[in-house]
Amino acid sequence: MSAALLIPAAAGAGQNSGEAKPYREVFYPSGKLRIQAYLYKPEGDGPFPVVIYNHGSREGRERMQVPFVYIGKMLTSSGYVVLVPERRGYGLSDGETFHDVVGEDRGGRYVSRLQEEAGDVLAALDFLKTLPYADNTRVGIMGWSFGGIMSVLAASRSPAFRVAVDQAGGALSWDHSPALRKALLEAAGRINIPLLAMDAENDRTTESVKAVVRELQKRKVPAKLILYPPYTPLQPAGPIAPGHMIFGAAGAHIWENDVRAFLAEHLGAAPAEK
Repeated sequence: MSAALLIPAAAGAGQNSGEAKPYREVFYPSGKLRIQAYLYKPEGDGPFPVVIYNHGSREGRERMQVPFVYIGKMLTSSGYVVLVPERRGYGLSDGETFHDVVGEDRGGRYVSRLQEEAGDVLAALDFLKTLPYADNTRVGIMGWSFGGIMSVLAASRSPAFRVAVDQAGGALSWDHSPALRKALLEAAGRINIPLLAMDAENDRTTESVKAVVRELQKRKVPAKLILYPPYTPLQPAGPIAPGHMIFGAAGAHIWENDVRAFLAEHLGAAPAEK
């Protein structure tokens, strides 16, 4: 996998090792695989609306466990149950790593693997039905980078979702994978729920999120695009476009209220202030 696709694990951690864990580690089946996930729950009995959050790629660090605590805290404070799956080949989940399966392919194997990981996300819906405090009639899906791709693909394959948030999905691979472009546009053509797409102006490209929004708007499906001014991460992003890192913990203050407001509009929880 190209170095341009890497997302430093630290960008998604957001928790000091000495802190008590605000989540519960769970496992659920996806076909023959066992998928690890981090489950965050607001205080109270619920039922609460749910957001499934999808992580990006992290080649070379796949087996690190990255619970995205900043996302969990952000959304539970607004009254959402949050589930963060470690898709196949990541964390403690079963399956081969993305690179071991795909290598440098950006065609058929690449898209097939992405669809398989989207299947892991969809399998979480059955797990959520076992939680008495989760309102399975109000489920949203959200993700960053590869996770944004997952969110679009999964939303196109199930009527279970009420809303989707795509944070820079495909921005690092859009311009060198015609197969991905085709798959994302076809998926966008099947989505019939409100979608929020977000990116920074200095990501590698903003065309991936723009194209998804255009596809929905063409069919009169509610779709909103937010492009933020150029973003400079606190730590050097290496080969990654600096704007891509806006969706890490350090950049969350820039966009979190936009996400909260959008989710509140469509899932019904309160857009809590920080």
